[in-house]
Amino acid sequence: MPSVQPEEKTVSFKIVYCGTPLSGKTTNLRCIHSRLDPSGRGDLVALSTHRDRTLFFDFLALETAAIPGYKISFHLYTVPGQIIYNATMQLVLHQADGVVFVADSQLDRQRDNLQAMQNLEANLRLNGRSIDSIPLVLQYNKRDLSNLAPVEYMEFLLNNRAQRCPSFAADALSGKNVLTTLNAISTAVLQRFQSRLTPQTDAASHSPSPPVSPAQPAMA
Repeated sequence: MPSVQPEEKTVSFKIVYCGTPLSGKTTNLRCIHSRLDPSGRGDLVALSTHRDRTLFFDFLALETAAIPGYKISFHLYTVPGQIIYNATMQLVLHQADGVVFVADSQLDRQRDNLQAMQNLEANLRLNGRSIDSIPLVLQYNKRDLSNLAPVEYMEFLLNNRAQRCPSFAADALSGKNVLTTLNAISTAVLQRFQSRLTPQTDAASHSPSPPVSPAQPAMA
């Protein structure tokens, strides 16, 4: 749930990037960090093993004027995809306001994607939540590689709920749809927050503007 400081008129949101190991979660945050205006972002902190797998989390704070009158911050995290780090995943998911699920588009990784989605659902349940109760965006990453699963198949496998989540085909190395994914989850989080505001709250009558603006245009 967001951290709200009414007297200071600040709101902080927590967005967590999940997915199978080596799907591109850390690459997403590094790309976001490199493309945003340095005056509106914090430092990127990465803790990885010698195999370049995220052990704990990456942290990035974004500030935006998406809700007039309030100072908004987005705190972006990744969690390790390996099941042996479930305790870390459960901890980082605690009080998350939104989730981006980064899937590997290679055909031979689809079983891993499905297991990672099931693991995400299980860890949310351990936090007393369901996957349907939290804004979720799917990113089908690594579309620049060969041996790709069709997007339609990945939709069938991972996005088969009654109310489908926004999803984007992406290439995090080049930046394709990385900021689009971030804007989609940030907007969904802001809309969820605004829908719960009381009529007396002066931010309630405003629709959120796009939460982030790149320092340079994202690649199409």
